[in-house]
Amino acid sequence: MHPYRTHTCGELGKDQAGQEVKLSGWVNRKRDHGGVIFIDLRDHYGLSQVVINPGQDFFETAERVRNESVITVVGEVVLRDDEAINPNMVTGEIEVVAKSFHVESTCEQLPFTVNQDLDCPEETRLEYRFLDLRREGMQKNIKLRAQTAMLVRKHLTERGFTEYNTPILGNSSPEGARDYLVPSRHYPGQFYALPQAPQQFKQLLMVSGFDKYFQIAPCFRDEDARADRSPGEFYQIDMEMSYITQDELFAELEVLMVRLFTELSDKKVNAEQFPRIPFLESMEKYGSDKPDIRFDMPMVDCTDLFGNCELKVFASQLKTGGAIKVLNGKGAANHSRKFFDDAEKYAKSEGAFGLAWIALRDGEMKGPIVKFLSEDERAALKERMGMEEGDALFFGAGKRDETNSLMGKVRNYLGDKLELIDPNLAAFCWIVDFPMFEFNEEFQKIDFSHNPFSMPQGGMEALETMEPLDVLAYQYDIVCNGVELSSGAIRNHRPEVMLKAFEIAGYDESTVKDKFPALWKAFHFGAPPHGGIAPGFDRIVMLLADEPNIREIIAFPLNQKAQDLLMGAPGNVFPKQLEELHLEIIYPEVEEEVSTD
Repeated sequence: MHPYRTHTCGELGKDQAGQEVKLSGWVNRKRDHGGVIFIDLRDHYGLSQVVINPGQDFFETAERVRNESVITVVGEVVLRDDEAINPNMVTGEIEVVAKSFHVESTCEQLPFTVNQDLDCPEETRLEYRFLDLRREGMQKNIKLRAQTAMLVRKHLTERGFTEYNTPILGNSSPEGARDYLVPSRHYPGQFYALPQAPQQFKQLLMVSGFDKYFQIAPCFRDEDARADRSPGEFYQIDMEMSYITQDELFAELEVLMVRLFTELSDKKVNAEQFPRIPFLESMEKYGSDKPDIRFDMPMVDCTDLFGNCELKVFASQLKTGGAIKVLNGKGAANHSRKFFDDAEKYAKSEGAFGLAWIALRDGEMKGPIVKFLSEDERAALKERMGMEEGDALFFGAGKRDETNSLMGKVRNYLGDKLELIDPNLAAFCWIVDFPMFEFNEEFQKIDFSHNPFSMPQGGMEALETMEPLDVLAYQYDIVCNGVELSSGAIRNHRPEVMLKAFEIAGYDESTVKDKFPALWKAFHFGAPPHGGIAPGFDRIVMLLADEPNIREIIAFPLNQKAQDLLMGAPGNVFPKQLEELHLEIIYPEVEEEVSTD
């Protein structure tokens, strides 16, 4: 017999009744019923109930064993009595009556409960991640992550893609987030950079003649954590194709996303062909370039209706170039005054001075600002907003960009509070027609707004004849349920266009050649038109698992402060290591507090 197991804890059933089996696993739960000990034994595959009768020479050992200790049991599979069958367990029709019992490894006092998904401080969970990962929910999430990776590889291979690996040690480039730098031992004062993405390498693969590339690629960015972004490192489904149009790329991604969400979750997908929303339209209607379109509550521009309004904050917007944006909360008028007060409190927490509202009840408009509106203004507002009995309107007024952003957040808040969001829907959309450039207020200069390697719409002519902020690019984002999954672009493949684009962003020819030598050279030797995208693998799994926090689907994540509490990283190194790397640490000065005693 095998030294540890003949079966897993999740596979025994009626067919094994009468057989002698050996099981190994963790003590998930232990119960003493009138002198008979019942142990739910757990492994990666499931649970089996083990029965230990009094009189066995190992009975006292079983009494003392703690939850999460590892044991090996030999016993006979017997059918449970009808009243003892547990329909909630795959193995609920049988139990194993122990004939031998061996403790492989004992467990000390647990820092938190493992056999239930009870609340526990995240720092404790991350410090003892090996325990946290034993929990049923975490096991399910990490298995889902593996299943997602397998399906991505299977699907893309079937579609003619080939997986190629790209380097981890590369060169730092001037665009994007902060790099993680790796000092060179052989070249004092010089550094490698961990890749923020395999962007240049995958483009070079296209120039090299490889037609359809993908990899589930690790990426490294020294940026702060968010609920949907892990600090330090993340993975993306990196893809690139030659001789591809934007429409063809969209179709390729839509097939992949629909398959992932229909095969790996119970969610409905909003469409096989995802709606396309121009960037500027998205900002005006949703206040965001990653809109949640599971519910229909667009912001409506009503600035022109209030040019002569008695309410000065409304009337002034038409003269100053500001905006009045209005949301129609369907059915919100039927809620209590507290609902409106809470909505205003939320808006203020996001930086608003207040949140004006009007409710339509019993055929009459009611609310704090109604008295300031003329009959004509009320009628025009009601018509434009499609306002019906039971609806409530919510108003934002001020600078257009600030108002759009603020009311976009209010829109999401109201969608949640009014229960307009279907949790079982995966609502995808494409955001298209991004501006090629944006104005950097901090440095008072033109910057790339998205990907510097994108092809401008209109090509070289657009760069030479149009105002930079008016140039659009073949850039796009794919969004699901308000989460940006990826940015992508049809790439520029012409050196003169590359040079002109970087010139507009303030980089001279020498910088382009120095920072992007490979692409600069490659584009002079016959580069095919190409394009790509890189959906965030972690974010996709997060949505499939219905987890609000990305750390719930990563086996060993960093915390929000970019620390690995399990391994103790980042940490100190030995002086000899610094000497080999020709580095000296200069610590920031800390001002000493002056005593006033």
